[in-house]
Amino acid sequence: MALLRPNDYVPMSEINVTPMVDVMLVLLVIFMVTAPFLLQAVPVSLPKTAPVAKLIPVKKVELIIDADGNVYVDQDQVAGGNLEAQLQARLKADPELAVQLKADYRVAYGRIAEVMAAVNRAGIVRMSFVTASTQPDAVR
Repeated sequence: MALLRPNDYVPMSEINVTPMVDVMLVLLVIFMVTAPFLLQAVPVSLPKTAPVAKLIPVKKVELIIDADGNVYVDQDQVAGGNLEAQLQARLKADPELAVQLKADYRVAYGRIAEVMAAVNRAGIVRMSFVTASTQPDAVR
């Protein structure tokens, strides 16, 4: 192979299109991503309505089961057989009664199922479970 001398350089008359294609593809992707957002901006005049009536607050009962399996109704300890009768009496006073069940994480599932069955036998149909957003520090 012969080495080229400085005066043998020939000017290149071709254009390198690879960088131009890369830029165009990037622009195409940007437009494809932003186009759906531009189409969703439809101005709508919403109808005016009267204010909605306030929701009626529902009376709730807190059932608490501690780590030993003892049941408390609104902070008052209840014997095992009295739970159903006490809930029935409260249900007669307020037919829209709701129960919030708070159980210690160490309570056996069988005990929780017994309390849930007593609530069901009392005729209460609205029950919710209260949990914490974080786990306890130490599991025993």
